[in-house]
Amino acid sequence: MMRQQIAAANWKMNLTYAQAEDLLNDLLLSPHALKPHQSVVLAVPFPYLSLAKHKVDGKAGFFVAAQNCYTKKSGAYTGETSAEMLQSMGIEYVILGHSERREYFNESNAVLAEKINIALSYNITPIFCCGEPLQIREAGTQNSYVAEQLKESLFHLSAEQLEKIVIAYEPIWAIGTGKTATADQAQEMHAHLRTTLANHYGKEVADMIPILYGGSVKGSNAKDIFSRTDVDGGLVGGASLIAADFGQIIDALK
Repeated sequence: MMRQQIAAANWKMNLTYAQAEDLLNDLLLSPHALKPHQSVVLAVPFPYLSLAKHKVDGKAGFFVAAQNCYTKKSGAYTGETSAEMLQSMGIEYVILGHSERREYFNESNAVLAEKINIALSYNITPIFCCGEPLQIREAGTQNSYVAEQLKESLFHLSAEQLEKIVIAYEPIWAIGTGKTATADQAQEMHAHLRTTLANHYGKEVADMIPILYGGSVKGSNAKDIFSRTDVDGGLVGGASLIAADFGQIIDALK
């Protein structure tokens, strides 16, 4: 059985409301005949969740994601957004542990484990991000570093819960640095992640988990990267803000 292949757009903190509406319209205009094992997930800023949800309604294979959620169900946490709120809007996915959240907002593996738990408890699929910074890659310790992120944030889950997770690998050293990971480097790390999962949960479970690549995926390189055995699509930043580019990335799915 083919693992789910996913083209996920991470808009980050970009676009005005009017620009967001235009981008959604442009993206949904072009006919992408998605196969049953293919999905498009649009992670838009919080103020645009309702808009995006409305636009993709009835479009088979298209889903909306939040870019984060809080660890608590509700309460006096001004400025935060709960998984319960997301569920009540019909939001199906949430990005958790993005490298920017880890770096600028000091999100630890332990905090992310809590976020994973609460998202799952509201039937929202976490897209769990992991990846190493440049100094770790240069020291050659990336494999143990990334395995640690998985262990500390995911390994408390049952196999049944883990099967509801999507993993996104981001080589932080290849984002906005001018350095790019090769398709082979992406495959190498994805295979390592799958082996790490298999060692704990067994090969059958590990083989079901989609692992997306999140390091400067563009229309021009998507097909090459996605062709690798353990790469199940991409978590796309900049290129997801241009309808034609992201359309190419959708069409590059296996």
